Amino acid sequence: MLIPHQMEKFFIDLSDKRLRSALALVHTRFPTNTFPRWDLAQPFRNLAHNGEINTLRGNINWMLSRRPTLKSPLYEDISELQPIIIPRGSDSACMDNVFEFLIQSGYSLPHAMMMMVPEAWEQNPEMTPEKQAFYEYHEHLMESWDGPASLTFTNGVQIGATLDRNGLRPSRYVVTKDDLVIMGSEVGAVEIPPENIKFKGRLQPGKMFLVDTKEGRIIDDTELKANICAAQPYSKWLNENMLELSDLPKPDQVPETDFESLLLRQKIFAYTTEDINLLLTPMVTNGVEASGSMGDDTPLAVLSDKPRLLYDYFKQIFAQVSNPPIDSIREELVMSLTSRVGFERNILDPGANHAKMLKLFHPILSNEELAKIKALDKQDFRSKTLSMLFDAASGVEGFSRALKELCEEAESAVNSGTTFVVLSDRGAAKDQVPIPALLAVGAVHHYLTLKRVRYKTGIIVETGEAREITHFCLLVSYGAGAINPYLAIETIEQIIQQKELPEELTLEKANQNYCKAIRKGMYKVFSKMGISTIQSYRGAQIFEAIGLDEELIQDYFTGTPSRISGVGIREIAQASLLRHETALEKTPETREILSGGGLYHWRRNGEFHQINPVMTNTLQRAVRKNSQDAYNEFSRLVNEQKQRFSTPRSLFEFAEGTPIPLDEVEPAAEIVKRFVTGAMSLGSISPESHETMAIAMNRIGGKSNSGEGGEDSARFDKRTNGDFPNSTIKQVASGRFGVTIHYLVNCTEIQIKVAQGAKPGEGGQLPGNKVSEEIAQIRNSTPGVTLISPPPHHDIYSIEDLAQLIFDLKNANPQAKINVKLVAEAGVGTIAAGVAKAHADVITIAGHDGGTGAAPLSSIKHAGVPWELGLSEAQQTLMLNQLRGRVRLQTDGQLKTGRDVAVAALLGAEEFGFATVP
Repeated sequence: MLIPHQMEKFFIDLSDKRLRSALALVHTRFPTNTFPRWDLAQPFRNLAHNGEINTLRGNINWMLSRRPTLKSPLYEDISELQPIIIPRGSDSACMDNVFEFLIQSGYSLPHAMMMMVPEAWEQNPEMTPEKQAFYEYHEHLMESWDGPASLTFTNGVQIGATLDRNGLRPSRYVVTKDDLVIMGSEVGAVEIPPENIKFKGRLQPGKMFLVDTKEGRIIDDTELKANICAAQPYSKWLNENMLELSDLPKPDQVPETDFESLLLRQKIFAYTTEDINLLLTPMVTNGVEASGSMGDDTPLAVLSDKPRLLYDYFKQIFAQVSNPPIDSIREELVMSLTSRVGFERNILDPGANHAKMLKLFHPILSNEELAKIKALDKQDFRSKTLSMLFDAASGVEGFSRALKELCEEAESAVNSGTTFVVLSDRGAAKDQVPIPALLAVGAVHHYLTLKRVRYKTGIIVETGEAREITHFCLLVSYGAGAINPYLAIETIEQIIQQKELPEELTLEKANQNYCKAIRKGMYKVFSKMGISTIQSYRGAQIFEAIGLDEELIQDYFTGTPSRISGVGIREIAQASLLRHETALEKTPETREILSGGGLYHWRRNGEFHQINPVMTNTLQRAVRKNSQDAYNEFSRLVNEQKQRFSTPRSLFEFAEGTPIPLDEVEPAAEIVKRFVTGAMSLGSISPESHETMAIAMNRIGGKSNSGEGGEDSARFDKRTNGDFPNSTIKQVASGRFGVTIHYLVNCTEIQIKVAQGAKPGEGGQLPGNKVSEEIAQIRNSTPGVTLISPPPHHDIYSIEDLAQLIFDLKNANPQAKINVKLVAEAGVGTIAAGVAKAHADVITIAGHDGGTGAAPLSSIKHAGVPWELGLSEAQQTLMLNQLRGRVRLQTDGQLKTGRDVAVAALLGAEEFGFATVP
């Protein structure tokens, strides 16, 4: 590939003085989410894009589902244009494919761009009603291509630019007195004498800038969009055709809670006391999700000896480095859970009929709201309920047969005019077993897409399975338009009746709090990936699977990254039958109570935990008594993961080799220099613990990490007894707490914390009651004031921004190595390659199971993947790009013994972080 100064030598036309053009579009930056390829070089046919399309998989899937609707008098045979999106293209290439298709089909440049990258209009009181109606109407036509973006586009006559709704990429322009317009991501790309500048400015979030060479003028955002929004009566179309739940009559019948069968149904859907006490109760009481700490030390679902729910096989994907997560609390104005469900029509033929859809302000339906939808039976708004149950006596074959029949029934219903397919597992009982709701949704969604009828209907799920935030996110991400968690609603009523909540909490308020907690949690999950709206998130499959076999992924979760194979449809059926069989057991111990669970806290006979009472007791005995025997026992207990599989490394066996003399092995005194402590901030742990670890690591020649909370400058000097309490790694996180030049120069390594294993894509906060005078002084704050670290670094919105911060830190401390901390996920190798190109010296790949001071339980359990996967991907990608020699690789996440270190070293690590055990 080429860098700018090589262009004219390669494309010799550029050196020919006869070449003339009224406009030019140039793109130069190194790729961060794809490998360099000539066919992916920008600019493309109509646009250049600096950013990331985070919803790409969903955008591709929805364009695929629209194929049968596409008709236009401009094309004799539109099938010759298929596929609209060229396979294996980058996000920018795919976007260009659709953009070109729209403008060749009659849309103007700005109109097509407003469809694909709309402004944040939902909560903007200053926007004109006409413009709001335009954007709302076009959400019926197409979901937005969401993510940070600075876009430039042209058709050879007009050339323009726009920013994403959050303005997460820069775009600045200069207009000269001799009518030259220059726009770029940075000022100074073209040198202009100051005296020749007529005016200059920068694009605002969602705004557009257009130069029309035919008219010979600049058309500003206000004029441009006012003309487009006034072209059709969008508001009239919406008012006359769109349906809201409040427009529907009260249903004749709403299901009531059957307390007699409630316990059995809770058991069938694998409810535990942990689900009720740790998940539901905090949401119902306070309207927020519960938090946890110390990471996830339970087995991956595929390695568990318990029948885990299908949701547990999926891990959230999140943004890091190449695009920022969104702050879902402080940037709530640009986020939306409003969606439209129903029949989607030909996007090339806009008209009033496109507005004939059901508008939902959020995806969680009460029993009454679902009953309203079920009662719909008129043209353009008709529903049909399909059962997700199968006969327990039919076994595994019955499960597979029922799933196949469900897909066929959905196709038949859609072809008969059904616009809302309701997939329901109501009726689960002694002889009726539910198909996992996520499997049913994925199966129906992809089957209808394959049969070219997905556009005709919306999928609504009535399930007893969904109760926690990640369940809702997964169902939406794989195609569901709305979810009715009826069993969670009934369980909340049970909690109220049993007087386990404050007396003043009514059932209505409890349900409102639960919905509020789910909505806030969904916002947070969307924002981790830099996605603003549920309309873009739906069908986008922003998850990675661990432990599902290739055939299952291909058939029901098509396109989902999956690097470890495992269970298939047969094993899922067996797990469903086992849960059902267990629910019917009549032993005295289980008859009238729910299982204790043990997924979040260790329980006897519960889920296996790496950190359990026996292991903890043995470790403390080894440390307190300095007992080698006790440590050997501790190591044996940890390494027995080989027998009781818990992590990917527990599946490894060391290949036999030829032994070498011990004196040829790197000495222990040198090995420990590769050891570092995890980044535990002052405030998350006590000052005494923080200082003790620094002294200990300095004594053995290792390195301690300050964490993001700063450090007392009194610790920067050695003590008279020779001890050195200074942390040799200083962390720079999004809050920049305690980061001063004095702090930065007193270290040998500076770590930029991009993400944290226990909660990637999120920030954090230290409650005001923990901000003592000492902590406030160190963090340059005020005692008693809550300290918030935002999800993104607000000076890192792209790989170039990271390169700038690395450059600045190297200037602050030229002797320090710069470490960039990432979290393992699918694609982290490509990100690591970008970080290496940005001149980092060390890259840390953290596992999903690391500890934290506090993180939402859904993040601890469902975000990120084991470091073994991320580390091996980073190692291989860096080798492939000939970048491995530029950086050192470090890893952390539940490392406890020499065996863990050896496995990490074999996968590419040169340094090893320990936090849980210390």
